[in-house]
Amino acid sequence: MGVQFGQDLPLQRPDKDDSRAALFVPSAAIKEDVLAAVRKGAAVVGFGNHDGTITIYYESNRFNEPALQKWEQKARKAYERLFDNLPTTSKMVCKSDYFEQVGYISTKGISIRRRDSLDRWLEFSDAMDTAPEGDTVAFAPPAPPKKIMPAD
Repeated sequence: MGVQFGQDLPLQRPDKDDSRAALFVPSAAIKEDVLAAVRKGAAVVGFGNHDGTITIYYESNRFNEPALQKWEQKARKAYERLFDNLPTTSKMVCKSDYFEQVGYISTKGISIRRRDSLDRWLEFSDAMDTAPEGDTVAFAPPAPPKKIMPAD
């Protein structure tokens, strides 16, 4: 039995028209080298490819930034890199068997559909204290740019 993905797994990089990407957690089939690259407790976002692989971006907060302590903060950071196609070493294309889809992320927030699988990943990672409080996490819109006033 293969890993079950949502029937509407996004099949392209999110953009302004469709900002949705998938949220993943590692499955039991993940290879040790892939797990070592992703790191325990990481948030993983991405999309499916037409050849059956997935493109993922991940954030594990390996530099211990205070703003990335919670899992949803890591997910948002990885999503922003994916959405803006930013250069990073925290991305890969891999077999879809290595990951299980647990929900969706967009510019508006997170929707978790398989909480048991997310909790299992965070428990395995000894990171349950980073788990989101609910199955939906709304993102506050970004602050408007500051107006620059000319000097007198």
